[in-house]
Amino acid sequence: MTTSDAQVRARLTALVPALRGFHSALLDFAKGEYEFLHGPVKGPFELYSLVMNHEGFQWLRPLSGLMATLDEVLDAKDTTLTERNVSDVRQALGLLFSDADTRFADFRAGYTRAKGDLRVRETEAKWRELLHSLEA
Repeated sequence: MTTSDAQVRARLTALVPALRGFHSALLDFAKGEYEFLHGPVKGPFELYSLVMNHEGFQWLRPLSGLMATLDEVLDAKDTTLTERNVSDVRQALGLLFSDADTRFADFRAGYTRAKGDLRVRETEAKWRELLHSLEA
């Protein structure tokens, strides 16, 4: 049975808010680490600047990039989505958490620090459950 573009698009679109929630929880954790060392962040513009420029937030970039790529794929109306796209997302997320891929060691180190946070664990469980449900 072939899965239609609309079905694949709907399945991947359902994953987006769960990944955003996870990313938000990780960002809040990184902000907490920063504030512990440097004092309060004074508003959204300072936080944005820190996320873009401070080394304490750099570990989040691989996940941010993956989410941006997923958004671009979903926004491309002239592209037909297939099961290959679902497989690519599953593989990319797997690589982020795999010790075998050294490119994402900083992400995994930050994630390891953050995974004790209840919100991080809850939002991770949500996207992992959705990802598992994407299996055809």
